Amino acid sequence: MGSPFIQVGGGVTAPRGFLAASCYCGIKEGNLDKPDIALIYSSSPAVAAATFTTNRVKAAPVKVSAAHLRSPEIRAIIANSGNANACTGLGGIEHAKRMAQAAAAALGLKRNQVLVGSTGRIGIPLPIAKMEEAIKELPKALRDDGSLKAARAIMTTDTFPKEIAVELPLGGETVRLGGIAKGAGMIDPNMATMLCFLTTDAAVGKKDLAKALSVAVDQSFNRITIDGDMSTNDTAILLANGAAQSRPLDVSTRSFDLFQRALNYVTAGLARMIVEDGEGVSKFVEVHVKGAPTFQDARKAARAVARSTLVKCAWFGGDPNWGRIVDAIGYSSARIREEMVDVYYDGVIAVKNGMPSKTPVSKLRGVVANERFKITIDLQLGSAEYTVYTTDLTVKYVELNMGE
Repeated sequence: MGSPFIQVGGGVTAPRGFLAASCYCGIKEGNLDKPDIALIYSSSPAVAAATFTTNRVKAAPVKVSAAHLRSPEIRAIIANSGNANACTGLGGIEHAKRMAQAAAAALGLKRNQVLVGSTGRIGIPLPIAKMEEAIKELPKALRDDGSLKAARAIMTTDTFPKEIAVELPLGGETVRLGGIAKGAGMIDPNMATMLCFLTTDAAVGKKDLAKALSVAVDQSFNRITIDGDMSTNDTAILLANGAAQSRPLDVSTRSFDLFQRALNYVTAGLARMIVEDGEGVSKFVEVHVKGAPTFQDARKAARAVARSTLVKCAWFGGDPNWGRIVDAIGYSSARIREEMVDVYYDGVIAVKNGMPSKTPVSKLRGVVANERFKITIDLQLGSAEYTVYTTDLTVKYVELNMGE
């Protein structure tokens, strides 16, 4: 049976009624050809849902957006790169509010109808006066094909812009979902260090939209890791404006299930792009744990392997070193029995019942030499499973994060 939706172009502006724009405002000094601020706008009233970092140190835009999210109607998102506006005290809160106010004034909205995002260096005040001047001009640049420009404007160490969109029949009409994201370093579950802005022209109630986003984030952005560090600014926002004129979605119906599948596809696609674009990354690795006694055990084991510095360094060196994988499973606190554990590299068995298989090491090295491969861990204690997408850890990653 084929997929109920198809992938289309247009990213965050693929859904009806959404426009986007970007410009250079001077945050990244000397980079005149690189935009550093983006605006996403719904031409009709929209409801919003969002998830934010679980880090106890939260950036000012996270705090301001969380407060504005209580508004019954959200119309715009203003976001910048090059400066995280984190650890900037009360001044940072005021700057985040001024970003929202500048966008609201330019668009004829109320401040609490605008959500805010920032990404970049921590502990540096925003050049807010320059930003306010640039924001005044952004509405003139809004376009229904502005997604890619907005995606470029939120990039930091990313090497390519990340956008995706899908189309599906829903509620008697054709509905679209789209999104853009940024992320390359400081990536770890709950959530990854990232900004993600999603839009849909489906009609969805606020509570149901929040539920759908939570499910989508849990199976995508909460299942990726590059370096084990969680950011202060992680934000995923979903706007729904109902411009497709489809019937309002009911959470108990098949139509809502289709919407959820499409949203999951969009967030998973963006999550994979983030991992593939990890700082200094040379390998994309899927870690799949199955046969666990509970979902929690499967998640603990998968995350321990995916986060292990020793494992990731071995992958970079082309060394299968399954002992490090078994070690990580052992300290994960997942319930296991050593004598039951099997480990496979792209289906090639490396560990059988907790001991070395008869597979030649050279064959395993051949798998790890690939740019993409899958580690499957079978605990043989139940039916629960969990997957995490991760990377190797390279010398280039160290160089990129040594600072100035």
